[in-house]
Amino acid sequence: MANTILKHRLATRADYPDLTALIDAAISELQKPFLDAAQIASSRIIMGLDTQLIDDGTYFVVEQDSAVAGCGGWSWRATLYGGDRSPGRDAALLDPAKDPARVRAMYTHPDFTRRGVGRLILCLCEEAARAEGFSRVELMATKAGEPLYRACGYELLEPVLDDRGGVAVPLLRMAKAIVGAGRPQSP
Repeated sequence: MANTILKHRLATRADYPDLTALIDAAISELQKPFLDAAQIASSRIIMGLDTQLIDDGTYFVVEQDSAVAGCGGWSWRATLYGGDRSPGRDAALLDPAKDPARVRAMYTHPDFTRRGVGRLILCLCEEAARAEGFSRVELMATKAGEPLYRACGYELLEPVLDDRGGVAVPLLRMAKAIVGAGRPQSP
């Protein structure tokens, strides 16, 4: 019987080729029920891997049976979403006392959906952000990701149309409080 346990680790620059292939597959396949071909092409420009997350040590790789099943991370930087090629990135540092941490660049390979990959990444991100003093997290969700984020307690802040890739792509800015989340409450 194959090992079906999800394992996670921090990403390194050596993971870049595998991660970009996974991200391309996720954008291509998982967005099909929600976006047309032009919107998917536009998504490739406004989404993707921001290697600053790898360099900051805040980007995770999830593997199952030695295959890269998913990736995602969190950030203490101002950019809410977008990859290395996305216009408008901002590396300014956030203040945990007033700003929400960012959950960034979450992708699951189409062969590994509905196996807990996304939930694991969210949990890792939330725990790490909480450990750094953040009490809220914020993310920009795709329509494909919205059900997972809602199920994990994220609430809609605002719908967004991003046309920086040439065609408007519908996105959802969402947030969640993480103070004490996942920890037993004192009596």
